[in-house]
Amino acid sequence: MDVQVPVKEKKSIVELFMNGCKKGFYIGVEKILPALLMGAFIVQFLKLTGLVDILGNVCGPVMNIFGLPGESIVVILSAFFSKGAGAATAFSLYSEGMLTAVQCTILIMPCMLMGTLVGHYARIVLVAETNPKHRMILLIVPIIDSIIGMFAMKLILSVMGLL
Repeated sequence: MDVQVPVKEKKSIVELFMNGCKKGFYIGVEKILPALLMGAFIVQFLKLTGLVDILGNVCGPVMNIFGLPGESIVVILSAFFSKGAGAATAFSLYSEGMLTAVQCTILIMPCMLMGTLVGHYARIVLVAETNPKHRMILLIVPIIDSIIGMFAMKLILSVMGLL
């Protein structure tokens, strides 16, 4: 008894390329563009209201520990909501001359290590019904990781002679 297995048709290199382009476009439109817009919106809102200057003055001494100006706290605040928003905020401040490329490199650590903390925390705590005694740890660990990451990046950049 012969069983015929259907042969999967191979796609041409052009079809594979076009499918990849289509996926990339949708990722950009659905994921990256909204994060960039949110980052730009946060920066503009905080600048127009004068909150960037206030936050810069208040947070300056703490941010200076990492070799950053006080205004860079805005990047960390927007990273709480989205990794992309944190990165976009850093880029926005860089393009306006408020941050250097080296400072943005240090700030990428909290964007990646702690980014989207609000959303992740809500999913872990609310959806998964995490034990209440462990909830504070879930908030603190990414923040500690970010602090360690910023110190490590500052050290690496110093060893490289960039800081």
